[in-house]
Amino acid sequence: MRIIVGISGASGVVMGYFLLKALKQQEGCEVHLVISKGAVTTWELETDMPLSKLTEIADVVHSNKNLAASISSGSFQTDGMIVVPCSMKTLAAISAGYASNLLVRAVDVCLKENRRVVLVPREMPMGKVHLRNMKEAADIGCTIVPPMLTFYNNPHSLDDQINHVVGKILMQFGMRHTKFIPWEGAVDDEAAKL
Repeated sequence: MRIIVGISGASGVVMGYFLLKALKQQEGCEVHLVISKGAVTTWELETDMPLSKLTEIADVVHSNKNLAASISSGSFQTDGMIVVPCSMKTLAAISAGYASNLLVRAVDVCLKENRRVVLVPREMPMGKVHLRNMKEAADIGCTIVPPMLTFYNNPHSLDDQINHVVGKILMQFGMRHTKFIPWEGAVDDEAAKL
């Protein structure tokens, strides 16, 4: 499997780090990474880790300025792309088909080749323009996976919450995350009485 990961400049760039680590645990998964300039700034503001801690996980790291990179062409076979987090600027560019950088061009390529695209939009509250752009992105074939809080898996930390989101993302590609706790159902006391 070959997956492209785009990290844009929204808050929550550490989710990209968690996702890359989970993808590297998948047997035979090749990861191509593209990071926006805004994501680099956000990484420096939100984490204490050097950026190299993120980039060293990927098999290939592409410059967001390189519109001639392998992932900019449909003839380069991939299984799809994940944008995590997906800034509202990146979402707007995707929904409008405005491929002015490699990250958005790679999404555009995946969509035109009918490959899976998962967007993890990070903004709150969402304005009408954001919601419209998410609907447009969904209408053109993207799967929208907002990083919502989870409670049914009894999370104890921020890591638990992030791992839940990563697990939901990986499910879109038929992969399992070892740190994801799925819902197993509840006992129906009324049915037991029948």
